[in-house]
This record gives sequence, structure tokens and C-alpha cells, in this order.
Amino acid sequence: MIDVGLETARLALEKYHDVRVDDDGALTFRHGDVPCAVQGIQLSEGLPILTITCVVAWDLDADSDLPLQLAEWAGQGLFGTLGAVRSDKGWDITLRYAFPSIGLQDQAMGTLLMLVVSSASQLRVDLLP
Repeated sequence: MIDVGLETARLALEKYHDVRVDDDGALTFRHGDVPCAVQGIQLSEGLPILTITCVVAWDLDADSDLPLQLAEWAGQGLFGTLGAVRSDKGWDITLRYAFPSIGLQDQAMGTLLMLVVSSASQLRVDLLP
């Protein structure tokens, strides 16, 4: 099995969170009320990539000006990329970040991952009443 950095990510995250390792190797955890998942892939030889996805909020008012708010927040330099999907129940908001994991030790990995999940948690606070 190719090391894509998930073991380092797990060790780094376990300093802050209860981490579950899923059957497919993905790491799942919660940062406050924000569920998060870290997955790894080998994009090409010598280029392992980790992706973190945080589900910031779901079923938000479909008639709101949420896309405009998200565009403004994205312009403020969030650590990650915002996504918004409109469903029958309203807007679902995610924050995603992908990065090469090669050479990252657990302290640096932890810092990077916590920047993303902290952004997601702050965004959730800002979105919800």
C-alpha cells in the first residue's frame, strides 16, 4: 500500500479530536458541530495528495442570499474552497482543501489541518443564528 500521508494525518488529528478510520482508510472526526473527513490519493508517482472536506452547514434557507455571502467570504482568503449545493431542503455548505502530503511531519500536518477545520467552524458560527 502506498503511503499518502493518512497515518501522519491521523496522528496529528488525534492530538485534538477523536478520529475514526473508515474501512476505505478515510479519517472522520468532528470539530465542534462540523463533521470532517480526510482522504488520500496518489495523484501521480511521487505526488500523494490529502483532501479534507468539512460539512459546514446543511439545509440552510434556499431563498437566502447565501451564494453572495459565500463569494464575499471566499474573497477574504478562507483557508480552503467553499462549496454550495442547493437541494430540496436548502443550501448545503462545504469547505474543502487539497494539498500534497509528501514530507509533512505530524506537527506541520496538524497545523495545516487545524487551519482548515477552524475556518469551517468559524464559518458555521457566522452562518447560523
